[in-house]
Amino acid sequence: MKSLYGFVIEPVGGRYNNTASVDGKELILNSENFNHQFVNREARVLSVPMVGEYDIQPGDIVTVHHNVFRRWLDVKGKERNSKNFFKEGIYIVSIDQIFLYKRNDKYKPTKGYSFVKPIKAIDEFNVDQERPLVGIVKYSDGEHQVGDLVGFRPNSEYEFVVDGQRLYRIMNHFITIKYEYQGNEEEYNPSWAQSC
Repeated sequence: MKSLYGFVIEPVGGRYNNTASVDGKELILNSENFNHQFVNREARVLSVPMVGEYDIQPGDIVTVHHNVFRRWLDVKGKERNSKNFFKEGIYIVSIDQIFLYKRNDKYKPTKGYSFVKPIKAIDEFNVDQERPLVGIVKYSDGEHQVGDLVGFRPNSEYEFVVDGQRLYRIMNHFITIKYEYQGNEEEYNPSWAQSC
C-alpha cells in the first residue's frame, strides 16, 4: 500500500509504552490515554510517499510525534483514534510528524533539526541537575558536527527519550553558539530515562 503524500507506518510494539517488568511481572505505569509521556513513538516505515524525494526508506525505524498512535476522548466522551489512523496497526503520517529515523543502527534527524544531549550542572549552588540551554550534539542533519558543545535559545528544546537517553530536538537555527570544551563537561542522563 502506498500513499500519495504520506508515509505508511506501523508501530513497533503497541500504541503505548506504559508497562515495565518488575521481578518477572508486568507493572502498568499509567492507565490514562491522554498522557503523552507513555505514548509509543517508534514506528517502522512500510512505504514512502509517491510524491517527493526523501532520505527515509521502507524498513527504517522512525521516531514520530506523540499524537500519532494516541487515542483521545471527544466532547461526548467517546474514544477516538488520531487523524493518522488508517486501519488497525497502520497509520499514515506526513514528513513533519517524523523527527528521527534509524537505518543500520544509526540515527539521523530529519532536515532542519539536531538532537542535543544535556550536560551536568557544574555550579555547586545550582539545584538543577543539568546546565540550562547547553548540550552536546548527538545527532545532526549535517549542519552541526556530532560532538559539538552548543548553546540554544530558551524554550526551543523538545524532549525525547531515544535508546534510554534523554535528548532535546532543536531546530538548527535555534542553536546559537558553539562553545569550546573546558574539560569539565559531562553528559547528563536521568535514571528514569534509562528505563524507558
